[in-house]
Amino acid sequence: MIARHAAVAALGALLSAAMIIAGAAAIAHHPIAATLPALPFLGAPRFVMTPFSGFFTLFAGLVAFPTSIYSAAYLERYPRSSKAWFALGYLLLLLSVVGIFSAADVVSFFVAWEIMTLTSSALVAYEWHDRGRVRAAIGMLVMSEFGTAATILALLLAAHPAGALSFASIARESSAISMPARVFIALLSFFGFGVKAGILPFNSWLPRAYPAAPSNVTAVVAGVLVNCGVYGMLLVNLVLVPENAALFGGLALLFGSLSAIAGILYATIEDDLKRMLAYSSIENLGIVVAALGAGAVFLSMDRLDLAALGFGAGLWHMSNHSLFKSLLFLGTGAIEMRAGTRRMNALGGLARAMPLTAFVFLIGVLAIASVPPLNGFASEWLTLETLLRSAEIAPAAIKVGFVLVGALLALTAALALTCFVKAYAMTFLGVARSDAARDAKADVSRAACAGMTLLAVLCLLAGIFPAYVVQLVDAALPGVLHGHLSQVLLPPFLAANGGGLPQAFVHDFTAIGAAIGTGLIPGRGLVLLHRGAAANPVVFAMSSTYIAAFAGIIVAAIFLAILVVRHRRKSAAAIWVGGLNPHLPEMSYTATGFSNPVRVIFEAVFDPRTVEHTREAVHDHFRVAVTRQREDAFIADRLVTEPLVAKARSYAVSLARMHHGRLEGYVLYALGALVAVLLVSLFL
Repeated sequence: MIARHAAVAALGALLSAAMIIAGAAAIAHHPIAATLPALPFLGAPRFVMTPFSGFFTLFAGLVAFPTSIYSAAYLERYPRSSKAWFALGYLLLLLSVVGIFSAADVVSFFVAWEIMTLTSSALVAYEWHDRGRVRAAIGMLVMSEFGTAATILALLLAAHPAGALSFASIARESSAISMPARVFIALLSFFGFGVKAGILPFNSWLPRAYPAAPSNVTAVVAGVLVNCGVYGMLLVNLVLVPENAALFGGLALLFGSLSAIAGILYATIEDDLKRMLAYSSIENLGIVVAALGAGAVFLSMDRLDLAALGFGAGLWHMSNHSLFKSLLFLGTGAIEMRAGTRRMNALGGLARAMPLTAFVFLIGVLAIASVPPLNGFASEWLTLETLLRSAEIAPAAIKVGFVLVGALLALTAALALTCFVKAYAMTFLGVARSDAARDAKADVSRAACAGMTLLAVLCLLAGIFPAYVVQLVDAALPGVLHGHLSQVLLPPFLAANGGGLPQAFVHDFTAIGAAIGTGLIPGRGLVLLHRGAAANPVVFAMSSTYIAAFAGIIVAAIFLAILVVRHRRKSAAAIWVGGLNPHLPEMSYTATGFSNPVRVIFEAVFDPRTVEHTREAVHDHFRVAVTRQREDAFIADRLVTEPLVAKARSYAVSLARMHHGRLEGYVLYALGALVAVLLVSLFL
C-alpha cells in the first residue's frame, strides 16, 4: 500500500509535469483551448493558453514538480489523517493557477482566482492547532480579498465599453475607454494585483504567512502565487488596456523600487530564515515590477526595442526568482526538519552535518545575491542596464526618475549580497550555537534532496546559458513586443554572413570569441549584446557562459594546487582563539551582530518600538526590574495597515452607538435606508 504522503507527491508531480508540457507547447505556438460545460448564472467557462500565459504556466510547473517530490519526505512529519486534506488543497491550488493563466474571460478568471485564494490560505493554516498560523492565514485571506475586489472593479470598468466579459472583446474595444476610467483601471489593477505580488503598501501578509505555512507550501506561494499578481498586472495594463502603459509604468517604477529597498532592508536584519526570505520576496518582486514599469514607459514612447528589454528583464527575473526562492524555502524546510529551528542565531556549523543541503543552499544564495554565473545575475544585470537606457529618451524629468530608481536598485543589490552572506555563514559555517544545531547529524531523505537538487540544477543551467532563456522569454512577450528581445540582445553571429550585420562589426566581435561554438551549439550564440549606433556599436555585452568557463578553470587550478600542497609535511594543532580555550559558541559572531550596522544606519526606516516590561515591588513607586525590548514594525504596517485598522475600529465604535435598543430608532433607520435606495435608483 502506497503511503499517503507518497501518493500526494506523485499526484502533484504528475499535475506539475502536465503544466510543464502545456506551457512549453503554448510557448511553441501550439495554443491549448478548452470550453467547459455551462454553469448556472456564469455561462460556459473558456480557457485558452497563449505563449504569454504558457510562460507563466511553464515556470509554475518547474517549481511545483520538484516541490512535489520534496513533499514525499516533508509530509512524513504530519498525521496520516490530515494528508488527504492537504492533497485536496494542494492539487486544487495547482489547478486554479492553471485556470488563472489560461482564463479567456472575466468570470473564469475570478472563479479560478478565488479558488487559488481560498486554497492557499487553507494550506497556510494547515497546522491549524497553532493560533498564530491561523491568524497569519486569515490576514492573508482578508488582504487578498480586498485586492480581489479592486481587480474585479478594474476589469468590469474595462469591459463596460465592449459590453462583454471576454478578454478578446475587452482588448478589441480598449480604445473606447475614457481617460478617467483608464486611470481608475490602472490604479485598481496595480494595487489590487499588487497585494498578491507583494508590492508596497499592501504586502504585510508575506512576512506573516510565509513562516506560518509548511515549507513545501511556502515554496509554491513564493515561486508561483506571487507570479499570479504580476500576470494580472500585465494582463490588464499590457494585453487588455495597452493605453495604460505610461500610467502603469510610472506606478510600477515608483512602488517597485520602494518595495525592493524596503524588502531587502528588513531581510538584512531578520534572524528567522523564513521571514528573511519573505522580505526578500518583496525585494525581488519589487525589482521585477520596476523592470516592467521601465518597459511600459518605453512602450508608451513607441521605443519597442527598449520596451522589450524592460518587459524581458522583468519576466526573466520573475522566472529566476521562482527557481531560487523555491530552492531556498525547501532548503529552510530541510534545516528545520533536522535542527528543529529556523533562527540563524541558534544555528551554525550545519555544513558538515548536512553537506548536500549546504551545497544546494549555497547555489540558491549565490543566485539570489546575483553572483555570476548563476541565474539571478543575468536578469538583475539586464534590469539595471535597461534603466540606464533612459539616456536615449528626451524628457529630463523621466531621466531623473530612472536615475533615482536605478540608484535604489543598485543599493538593493549591494544589501542583498550582505543579507545572504549572513544567511549562509550564520546557518552553515562556524560552530553550532545551540543544542538544536549540534543535534543535526545528517541530510534529509532522498526525496527531499532530489527536489532541492533539481531546482539547483535549473538555477545553474538558466544562469550558464542565458541566451536560450532570452529566446524563451522573447517567445512569450505579447503583442507588438513579440520577437524584439532576441533581435535586441542576440546578434546573429552564428548565422550565415553574420545575419546581415556590418562585416567590421562581425569581424571585431568574432575576434573576441562572440561566435565560439559555430556548428556545435544551436541558436544565435552565447553572448548577450545590445547594439548601438555606428559611433557606439556596443552599448553593453555579457556572457555568463564564458564567466562560468573561466570560473571553472580557476576552481580547477585551485583544486590542483590544494592537492599538491596536501602531499607536503603538515602538522595539526588547535585553532588559536586569542588565548581562550575552548572556543565557546557564545564567542562566535551572530546574525544579529552581523546585520547591526545596517540596523543602525537605517534606523529611521525601521523606527523600532520600545516595549517596556515592568515588575513592581511591594510599594507601587519602587520597581524591582525594568526590561526594554525593541520591536520592529514593518513599514507597510506602520504607515498603512495599522492606521487603516485604527480608523475602521473608530468607525465601528461610532456605529455601535446606533444599537440603543429602541424600536422607533430601528424603524427610522429602515425608512432612511429605503429613501436612500430610491434616490440612488432615480439618479442612476
